Amino acid sequence: MAEGSITTIIRKIVFKAEPYLPQVPKPKKKIPLPTRLLWCGIALLIYMIMGQTPLFGATAPQFDFLAFARVIFASNQGTLVELGIGPIVTAGLLMQLLRGSDILKFDFKKPEERGIFQTATKLVTYVVIVAESIVYATAVYGPGVTEPYFLYVMIGQLMAASVIIMFLDELIQKGWGLGSGISLFIMAGVAQQILWSMFSPLPAGDGGPIGIIPYIGQSFIDGDLSNIFFRSNQLPSIFGLCLTAGILLILVFTQGMKVEIPIVSTKYRGFSAVYPIKLLYTSNIPVILASALTANAVFLFQMLWANFNPRNNNFFINFIAQFDPTSPSTPIGGLIYYVTPPRGLAVAALDPMRAVGYMLFMVGIVVVFGRLWVELGGLSPKSAAQNLLDADVQIPGFRRSNAPVEALLNKYIPSVTIIGSAILGLLAGVSDVLGVFGSGIGILLMVDILVNYYTQLVREQVEVVMPRLGALLGRK
Repeated sequence: MAEGSITTIIRKIVFKAEPYLPQVPKPKKKIPLPTRLLWCGIALLIYMIMGQTPLFGATAPQFDFLAFARVIFASNQGTLVELGIGPIVTAGLLMQLLRGSDILKFDFKKPEERGIFQTATKLVTYVVIVAESIVYATAVYGPGVTEPYFLYVMIGQLMAASVIIMFLDELIQKGWGLGSGISLFIMAGVAQQILWSMFSPLPAGDGGPIGIIPYIGQSFIDGDLSNIFFRSNQLPSIFGLCLTAGILLILVFTQGMKVEIPIVSTKYRGFSAVYPIKLLYTSNIPVILASALTANAVFLFQMLWANFNPRNNNFFINFIAQFDPTSPSTPIGGLIYYVTPPRGLAVAALDPMRAVGYMLFMVGIVVVFGRLWVELGGLSPKSAAQNLLDADVQIPGFRRSNAPVEALLNKYIPSVTIIGSAILGLLAGVSDVLGVFGSGIGILLMVDILVNYYTQLVREQVEVVMPRLGALLGRK
């Protein structure tokens, strides 16, 4: 089927379905920033309450199929946010990849075309919500359900909760809030994990509290400081706290590294600025894609192992994945063993080759996804050159045409893509192996989201003077 016909079919489906789709209306005028931040707080509060509300009728599953994706999906096992933002992220990435590869052709310069694409993405999200709710409820909670009625209730809860999360995200993106609900929920989840690791007063397995701050206080009172730097069972320690602070500083420093290309406006005489090409040019999208791929692979092979190799006696499946029968979420062999992190210094010391293998795997796969995303995500030198021209700016000393500007950008973008992706992969791998608070990938996501929020605030100020240039400078 021709590419154009696929886009035409999607347009027809959107036109027929749009009148029946519930929508969050856009505000009639731009809302003041304090009010938008208030709406962000309300949406986050609802999400956090859902994250503490258990699923009705749910029994504790044998193991967590989404353990490796909880940070990315901002989800919490056994609660209404069991699937988290997973359906939204999956549908959004699928549509972006289809558009970036020109399978779907939409001109985002036209508001109506952008609206059709957003509605199509929403329809795909509904489909993903239904599919993931049915599959997940059946595979994870189905074996423990004695009455089919409870399984239907479980599926209904997952669907309803995912739709509410979708509307919360839409509420923020439509202009009632700031940024996106997806970013807000991920950032809050990671921050919650970090604060829990630092201040939780609940008892841990070593007799002290989980949080490192209360643990230090108790150690001073007991007069025994021998275990505050390193703790058993991967519990928060001073080493983990210092490592987390160090990774945060490195990320903040690398976020500020960029190549600045001078630009001048062709519409506003005398206005000049710079077009920044960040060292972390692709942002954290390659890390998210790599993590999602790994999580899906682990999920798939956990299901395969549980059904066909629970005793680790199948040679062919053992080559791919082996899991501990007493703790089925823990890989003990096969390829899966080397692409999942040995979390904590003590665990990594037991098998250094696994730790090194995981870090090399993260660097390699993030670089691959980084190069892929530049081409499919509209970040290539050709796309960036067109964006500059569309924003009514030009580079001094270069003709206002695609070829010379693209040639200039081609000197920087491929290099920063590889170097930046390698740095992100290495930081994610090292952080996961050494056991930072909130996980390595979580820290990367949180810092990137905070930087993006800061960029959005700056862009809002620029847009007051030059709307099109503000939107351009707000790009990653």
